[in-house]
Amino acid sequence: MRIIHTADWHLGQTFYGFDRGKEHAFFLDWLCGIIKEHAADLLLIAGDVFDSPNPSAEAQRVFYHFLTRVTGENPDLQVIVTAGNHDSAARLEAPNPLLKAFGVCVSGIVHYNKAGEIDYDRMIVPLRNGGCCLAVPYLRHNDHPAAESYSEGVAKLYSELYDRAVSRGYKPIIAMGHLQASGAEVSVGDASEHIIIGGMEGLDAGFANSGIVYTALGHLHKAQRVAHRENVRYSGAPLPMSFAERRNRQSVTEVIVDGNNCTIEKLLFDTPVKLLSIPDTPQPLENVIEELQALPAGDADEFAPFLEVKVKVTAVQIDMRRQIEEAIEGKRVRLARIEAVGSTAEVAEGVPVTYDDFKNIEPEELIKEIYNNCSDEELDDTLVGMLKDVIKEVRK
Repeated sequence: MRIIHTADWHLGQTFYGFDRGKEHAFFLDWLCGIIKEHAADLLLIAGDVFDSPNPSAEAQRVFYHFLTRVTGENPDLQVIVTAGNHDSAARLEAPNPLLKAFGVCVSGIVHYNKAGEIDYDRMIVPLRNGGCCLAVPYLRHNDHPAAESYSEGVAKLYSELYDRAVSRGYKPIIAMGHLQASGAEVSVGDASEHIIIGGMEGLDAGFANSGIVYTALGHLHKAQRVAHRENVRYSGAPLPMSFAERRNRQSVTEVIVDGNNCTIEKLLFDTPVKLLSIPDTPQPLENVIEELQALPAGDADEFAPFLEVKVKVTAVQIDMRRQIEEAIEGKRVRLARIEAVGSTAEVAEGVPVTYDDFKNIEPEELIKEIYNNCSDEELDDTLVGMLKDVIKEVRK
């Protein structure tokens, strides 16, 4: 059995106001070609199909057009889709009766039977080769068996699913999940990968039973294995979702299953739009302007790179944006973001700051800055300790 594993498409995403429809179309066209070229038997899409729980009509059209095309071109292909934390689970699962006619199964919701118990059978999807897929969507609180913690509850759910699959003679058994596993790498400064609700991160890789041949994960945008387990992997996102991901290598994962063994290969995808961050580290405005003026000339068309500009602020620069825009006039780039790096006091005095900049300010540093400004003294160690305890408690 030949599997293509992908996740985190985020269809409908806008990148600092720029539409990404052409980029997504480019990826889906490439993916159709890969599936046909490699004669895939199974396509796994492990969550975050859409960027929003209320996707636009155009984003939905793109998704269902892809499913129509890929199943039409590959009549023997089976497709399994699970919901991610960005998706509306009910919306994603609603067309299931129609999609099943095309060999597509969507697992969006944890269903319950009349007795109020988890309906595990809805998450066990038979495969045409005699095996099965444990199609587990993104799990919110109470979407798992009773347990002392979220991680323990998730592990119990996977264990129950695995035991049921074994008892019914399914072989091989593969699994899907949309979660953050311990030991996996999160892009530094990237808020787009974090789960909003606290206490739902850092699941031990042991949630995936060693008898599961392959576990296809979504949520983290960098392609990687988990805790040195070759067969527990994130496929990564096909497009970088933020400048923090600009050095990621985009790909899908090909898995060839032979009995209880599998061979794994990353199939690299060359994104049509690159992300530039200039300079590598924040510099004074005059140095930044000089570097921007050295960029190659060209038209800022729909495939021109997105540009992030990093400026070290030592004083209020009222016309900073104007100077940057003048410097890149006639250059083949699209200005997406200006990051003004300085103290929080300097930012407050009038330097423009984006929502991403604000999210990346550590609460401890912000409170220290405010305290210092109000009292002309530094926060003492006792108060700092209490502050850290509060922040830790809130983040649980």
